[in-house]
Amino acid sequence: SLKNGHLYKSYKFPSFRDSVNFVNKVADLAEEEDHHPDIYIHYKKVEFEIWTHAINGLSKNDFILAAKIEKLYKKE
Repeated sequence: SLKNGHLYKSYKFPSFRDSVNFVNKVADLAEEEDHHPDIYIHYKKVEFEIWTHAINGLSKNDFILAAKIEKLYKKE
C-alpha cells in the first residue's frame, strides 16, 4: 500500500523464527541492491517501509525492491 509517499507491505509467517529468517533474506537482497527498507518485525508479521531517503519520496528503485521482496516471499 501507499501511505505518505512510502510503500508499505506486510507478510505473515507461521512463527517468529520464520519471520526472522525472511528478514535475513531481505537483508541480503537489500545489500545486493544497495537499497535498504525499514523493517518492522511484529512476532509472526513483518512489515517493510520503502522509499528513497535522498528525495523523501518514491523512485523506480523502490518499486524494483518491493517486487523483489514479493518474489522472495512467494518462494517461501
